[in-house]
Amino acid sequence: MSRTRIKLCGMTRAEDVALAVALEVDFIGLIFAERSPRRVALEQAAALRALLPSTTAVVALLMDNPRADVDAVVSRVRPDVLQFHGGEDNGFCTSFGLPFWKAIAMGEGGDPLPAMARHPAADGFVLDGHAAGEAGGSGRRFDWDRLPRDAERPILLAGGLTAGNVGVAVRAARPWGVDVASGIECAPGIKDPEAMRRFVAAVRAADVGAADPTIG
Repeated sequence: MSRTRIKLCGMTRAEDVALAVALEVDFIGLIFAERSPRRVALEQAAALRALLPSTTAVVALLMDNPRADVDAVVSRVRPDVLQFHGGEDNGFCTSFGLPFWKAIAMGEGGDPLPAMARHPAADGFVLDGHAAGEAGGSGRRFDWDRLPRDAERPILLAGGLTAGNVGVAVRAARPWGVDVASGIECAPGIKDPEAMRRFVAAVRAADVGAADPTIG
């Protein structure tokens, strides 16, 4: 039985981080992209990071941030993974000495494989439903059949996922992980506790082939 990794992204509040830990998710995402409504300041992010046990990894999401900004995030927040959403090339992404994921915009169709090939050092990829040049967290989904099959590196599925459809997505696409922000919120950066619980339950049910607990 394979286990789908879960990343809850766009965290801004201590209570949401505490619930994510209680739900035993694999990753939480802290956003430092300037255009994101879920952006957190360094001190805020460091305080949230301090709440996490070693079993919950921190992903720092960046989008064309200057090198000095990334250096500050690495130094102050100590993320486990960097996630780049902009035009960052492979050399820039590798230069910080941390594992990194590269986000690929799937909102305009096309094949993600060329973008994946341009980042040979990436530890994984986040395939998101937004268009090129847009930040993540758009809440738009794409055709899950476009996920590469038998990819050599992990792929996280993002874009338009909710508790109501993530079980179907996991069964259909079998991604290494799923990534959600707007689908568990009542406002940008403000998570809905019940939506968080239902989302995690739906992923776990899909992993074991159980009936979707969000239906009925």
